[in-house]
Amino acid sequence: MRKILYYSIFGCLLHLGACNSVKQSTSATNNQNTGTSDAITDKKWKLIELSGSPVADEINGKQPFILLHAADSRYSATAGCNGLGGTFSLSGNNGIKFSQGMSTMMACEHMDIETGLNKALLITDNYTVSGNILSLNKARMAPLARFEAVENSTQTHALNGTWELNYISGSRIAFEGLYPGKKPRITFNVPDSKANGNSSCNDYSTTFQIDGNTIKFNDPVSTEMACEGNGEAAFFSTLKTISGYSISGTTLNLIMGDIAVMRLEKK
Repeated sequence: MRKILYYSIFGCLLHLGACNSVKQSTSATNNQNTGTSDAITDKKWKLIELSGSPVADEINGKQPFILLHAADSRYSATAGCNGLGGTFSLSGNNGIKFSQGMSTMMACEHMDIETGLNKALLITDNYTVSGNILSLNKARMAPLARFEAVENSTQTHALNGTWELNYISGSRIAFEGLYPGKKPRITFNVPDSKANGNSSCNDYSTTFQIDGNTIKFNDPVSTEMACEGNGEAAFFSTLKTISGYSISGTTLNLIMGDIAVMRLEKK
């Protein structure tokens, strides 16, 4: 009788141990296959696949990407033409929803990837992370879009150097009319948080604060030559509104909220 009781207790303990092992194994598997908000925010994600089809490294000379800003729950993206942006919200079980904001309205040669990405973002309701791959999904269907992580440090160091303005928003005067001769330039020294350049008329210097892909410029100090037209004023006033940036290849977008209001090319 004692032997029977002993074996019964021993069997129960084995059964409980097996159940616990299964639960731990299941939990570990779930943790591997799902992500957290820390895993996807404040990282640059390069678009590599859309609706099951691979996406080129560059479209119209720009790298397609998305960046989710944790501080204000806003996202910025491009698919080779316009700057896209808006807000996003995260929920339990890897839920995510995107709301579209304003974007630039340039017409480019290849727009199909931009159109497809915009549609995918608006119907996405969950995400998964596997290694350095982020997938945006709807329910349990095949991924709408897949992205590969790009190191933020590369993005920050890429800001260093000289950039020349080729687009500015907000002015009623055409770009060529604002800057008929010299175009504004800005040279970044990221380690010292300093920048200098020429406004198309006067030389200037300024400082800035940078955190990930957010950037804020302080008031510039410049020489005081008299300048014709409104080009310099437009450049300085727009620079003060900048809250973020993105780099795609040799193109730098300076962003106000969701909109790229200045575009510059690396020199």
